[in-house]
Amino acid sequence: MQLIIVESPSKAKTIEKYLGGKYKVDASGGHVRDLPEKRLGVNVVKNFEPNYVISPDKKEVIKRLKEKAAKADKIYLATDPDREGEAISWHLKEVLELGDNARRIEFNEISARAVNEALAHPRDINYCLVDSQQARRVLDRLVGYKLSPLLCKRIKSGLSAGRVQSVALRIIVDREREILAFIPEEYWNLTLSVKVGKTEFSALLVEKNGKKYKPSDEEEAEKAEREVLSIGATVSEIKETKTKSHALPPFTTSTMQQDASAKLNMSAPTCMQVAQHLYEGVETSDGHIAFVTYIRTDSVRVSFEAQKEARAYIAENYGKEYVPEKPNFYKSKKNAQDAHEAIRPIDVSMTPERAKNYLDKNHYNLYKLIYERYIASQMSEAEYTLKQVSLSSGEYVFRAGGRKVDFKGYTAVYDYHFGETTEDGDSVRVVPELTKGQRFDSPKINKEKKFTKPPVRFTDASLIRTMEEKGIGRPSTYATILSVLAKRKYTKKEGKNLVPTEIAFEITDMLVKYFPDVMDVSFTANMEDKLDDIENGGDWHKLIADFYGPFHDKLSFATTDGDEKTDIPCDKCGAPMIRKNGRYGKFLACSRYPECSNIKSENEEVSDVKCDKCGAMMVYKTGRYGKFLACPNYPECSNIKPIDEEKSTEKCEKCGSPMVIKKGKFGKYLQCVNCKETRSLTEKMGVCPECGKPTQKMTSKTGKVFYGCSGYPECNFMSWDMPLAEKCPKCGGYLVLAKDGKTKKCPNKDCGYKSGRSGDKKAE
Repeated sequence: MQLIIVESPSKAKTIEKYLGGKYKVDASGGHVRDLPEKRLGVNVVKNFEPNYVISPDKKEVIKRLKEKAAKADKIYLATDPDREGEAISWHLKEVLELGDNARRIEFNEISARAVNEALAHPRDINYCLVDSQQARRVLDRLVGYKLSPLLCKRIKSGLSAGRVQSVALRIIVDREREILAFIPEEYWNLTLSVKVGKTEFSALLVEKNGKKYKPSDEEEAEKAEREVLSIGATVSEIKETKTKSHALPPFTTSTMQQDASAKLNMSAPTCMQVAQHLYEGVETSDGHIAFVTYIRTDSVRVSFEAQKEARAYIAENYGKEYVPEKPNFYKSKKNAQDAHEAIRPIDVSMTPERAKNYLDKNHYNLYKLIYERYIASQMSEAEYTLKQVSLSSGEYVFRAGGRKVDFKGYTAVYDYHFGETTEDGDSVRVVPELTKGQRFDSPKINKEKKFTKPPVRFTDASLIRTMEEKGIGRPSTYATILSVLAKRKYTKKEGKNLVPTEIAFEITDMLVKYFPDVMDVSFTANMEDKLDDIENGGDWHKLIADFYGPFHDKLSFATTDGDEKTDIPCDKCGAPMIRKNGRYGKFLACSRYPECSNIKSENEEVSDVKCDKCGAMMVYKTGRYGKFLACPNYPECSNIKPIDEEKSTEKCEKCGSPMVIKKGKFGKYLQCVNCKETRSLTEKMGVCPECGKPTQKMTSKTGKVFYGCSGYPECNFMSWDMPLAEKCPKCGGYLVLAKDGKTKKCPNKDCGYKSGRSGDKKAE
């Protein structure tokens, strides 16, 4: 038996379908070990070595794979064909203790041909790819786990930062600030309309005295109108040119996400999820079928065999004139990883019409987009005739243009270019037949007041395009970045637009202030290039060390910035206190921290309330929920209490102390039905240990008024209704005043006594 280990169970099913019985295919479900979740996991004093731990949910997977590996003659690690997949194969080899019995195979598509070709050419694990992945993982962990606590301390708890995430957020915030600072400027559009036969033809004012021109106010617009109407207009120039348009290359991860957003209104995370299914295989009535090649790529390369099949398909279905004389080749962008092909259909005979029988709406729409883009990329150029007409009136020039399709070419399949228009912004308009020198003595003028518009907000598509252009992150991470920004509520959607929330401005400003290089687009792009260079054998430990030194210095400064030494002695150890900036303002902290953790407000106001635990006079403090009373002897005494307690004239039935009115802020707890002894909900419901009566569950809602004994914690009696000094005539317990303010009742459910103020009555 030969064992093939892949990442995804869906991928395993698809591969198993193509192979004979001598192969077993199993899945790891992604990474089997990683850096620990709740601690840094990187040894910053020992060459930044990562401390990998086995994920708790992968212990059973590892056990199963070990048992199968022990029975296998050969083991093939067939994780995804990228650095992340290479690292997963390395982790599997280490954790499963496979030794030399395991070989690495990779394929760009899940087809019988590709899988068998990979099995025929196994290789060793590429440790340069592994190091490249480790470098990214360690660097991202250092930045995220060091900056996030700083944000929580200075701004608000629960915040996070990331090496690429925070730069992407800055791009969004900077654009929003441009929009907020934008001052609209008035201008006027003047459109000249003339009759050409039975057709009305219009042209837009674009020049005055040979320079670009738009009237800036109504007065200028009216002046231009008067002059043009008095002079008339003459056709001064007719330009007609032949042009060709070349097809766009097949999809990369980035362009697929952009197009899915623009044409299908599909978010980047959804697009990647659907694409992953199409790559791994979808369960159909004909078994598990994979539809597209690997979907994490920034290469536009296509294999010779795939190109040959596409050209044959085009000739058969569209005609030989749609097949270019020489095959179309596309150049990948700088620093593109060319390890695998562009995203394309595995089999061109699996047309969208045929695939529709197997796929749901989302999967079908994305597959159709991928299929048509790929087929179009292998087709002939589209051919057009462009016509531009200028009409002169004195010193003013009006212009109009249009185009006529001479040969559809690739647009017969896929007619879409981001931002492609003709000179006048109109890509479909047809210009009527005119002759140079033709006069129009009675033109019409239409004036329209306009205002310049601010920069547009980013959408998923435009942000991904900007990140790719600037070299921020890598295509495989774009969807995750957008997802994190939305999940953390740093951005929100208004239609398709990404709008930064208020907290996004605070985070960006603080990080730019203290970490200008980390938040710099060029610095981040340069770091991406250096991380990519590790794949060619660079030293990743040195790369991290060169970054971490200056970063740690900035982190130390950011942590202590605003701290100020004082002459105030610490009342715990006598050392001088330091004035620090916290989330809720300034406070004093002992300079001997962590040996002495004493902190206090600089201007503590002493109350007239004694601490009922140690006898010290309590002080007023301010927390996230407002003011409260706290013992000054913290941390030896941690007693706190709200400042809005009101004393009641009633006495505690249990101990005779005065009652106080409090506001609850706790969750569920247990309470005795007789003596009101309260206990934690973690304790089992049953019998009260003090009086032997059963306990009941009650829920306190934040802000709800209740009555508690002022002798707490020695006496923990409480009641939701006001206790009365009167005794229950039926059971001898205490009575409470019901919410209607009239009825007196016994809180003992076994008793059930009730009485009106005007006359007594029993209610069993």
